[in-house]
Amino acid sequence: MHALLDQIEHSGFSTWVRESGSLWSYASILFLHTVGLAFLVGLNVAVDLRLLGVARQLPVAPLDRFFRFMWMGFWINAVSGVILLAQDATTKLSNPVFYVKMACVAAGVSVMIVMRRRVFRAPVLEGEPVSALGRRLAWLSLVCWAGAITAGRLMAYLGTDSGAPQFLNRIGG
Repeated sequence: MHALLDQIEHSGFSTWVRESGSLWSYASILFLHTVGLAFLVGLNVAVDLRLLGVARQLPVAPLDRFFRFMWMGFWINAVSGVILLAQDATTKLSNPVFYVKMACVAAGVSVMIVMRRRVFRAPVLEGEPVSALGRRLAWLSLVCWAGAITAGRLMAYLGTDSGAPQFLNRIGG
């Protein structure tokens, strides 16, 4: 497995992304990852907060339109994330924090799917208070996305090839 990851990491494309210094390589891909994150998580948070009672004067049903933009953000993140992973595969895939991030992303996307099916496809959405399920899903969504973002940022600081490998080793990594 390590040989395959090493081969991916040292492919021409991965090397170009990592080492070219071109504005169109690592910087642009990281920018796209950030834009995808803004669409995916930013709109999720807006929907979650509305379901939790913020901005009650706004109707809930039209927020259903946000889901197509959330999916657009997800796919931008998926593609840019695979490229970012490939250029440093052995390091990222040996970091347990990466798997925490991926678990949080998977959970967040799962909650997003359930929320759309169970809350936004409900026969009576307007004029009724948000269901207890809708509120629970909103809280769970906020926790998942906060976990994904936090783990993503901590990947640079925790792990055997990070700035603080001894910290992860002390907490059981």
